[in-house]
Amino acid sequence: MNRIASILGIKYPFIQGAMSWLTDAKFVAAVSNAGGLGILGPNAGAHTVTTSADETAERMRDQIKQTQALTDKPFAVTLIVAGGDTSIFTKKILDVVIEEHVPAVLLNSLGGVSSATYGVDPATMKTLKARGIKTIVRSLQPSIEDAQAVEAQGADIYVATGFDEGGTMPGGEIGSFAIMPMIADAIAIPVALAGGIADARTVNAAFALDAEGVYVGSRLIPTTENPAAENVKQLIVDSNAEDLTLFRTLPDYYRSLPTRLVDQLAENDRTLPAAEAKKANAKLMGGTSGMRIGMLDGDLEHGYVSVGTGISMVHSIQPVRAAVEELMADYQG
Repeated sequence: MNRIASILGIKYPFIQGAMSWLTDAKFVAAVSNAGGLGILGPNAGAHTVTTSADETAERMRDQIKQTQALTDKPFAVTLIVAGGDTSIFTKKILDVVIEEHVPAVLLNSLGGVSSATYGVDPATMKTLKARGIKTIVRSLQPSIEDAQAVEAQGADIYVATGFDEGGTMPGGEIGSFAIMPMIADAIAIPVALAGGIADARTVNAAFALDAEGVYVGSRLIPTTENPAAENVKQLIVDSNAEDLTLFRTLPDYYRSLPTRLVDQLAENDRTLPAAEAKKANAKLMGGTSGMRIGMLDGDLEHGYVSVGTGISMVHSIQPVRAAVEELMADYQG
């Protein structure tokens, strides 16, 4: 049996991307009910920003309980971690994950840039392993050294993220189908590929390169259950990779479909030195608030629409189940 499906207790080795603001209980349960692993992202179900760690944790608890009411299948919660100490926000959510008996977590690692930040917070990993919670690690800067450090910490699954992804992109600029065999050859734990996975062909290509699963984000945004704004879903369907604008920001790169804000970001990238462009664009983007404004609220004047290059293969808005089954059509188990 496929190792990722076996570890997570799911039908397909299909892991849904965390996607920050673009998940909620309804969407995550739909992914899990379709045979994949749904994941509640860092701002799951939220429409407003909070600076309270306690409120953040209770928002997540509510989404967990709603998800549990909608599916009896495994799902996961996202924890933001790095090689060193974790934030109070992560610690509070970790407590909720344990209290609510969530079976798996996605450790979104902000590290991986140097030997000091390879792997994830040891205390968090130790706590998760002691409770039998399955761990999927996805590093902001994937590399051979980081993957080996994650494996040594006892993680169950590593996600190799290629430059074809949407959202916060790695600075390594290595394409998805180049990074996959590089990471798979370096570690023994199963690897899932992220970046550009959008149809059965790309799933098959990932498996041909020794992936044991896929990690899919952009492809699932134009689905009926996803909380993204309808105009954003239609924009994705009507666009392809040639419509995307790549620009520098902190920590490295983002890409987006056309919006008024993206015009400004691209202009900064063209006219300012790299370091200045990154700082100026990060300020304009307002962290992930620009994603909330653009993709959740559908405001294409003041936000951005960050997606991966796989959108060229997205041709309609579908139910989640149809999208998952379409991607996994050739999977044999």
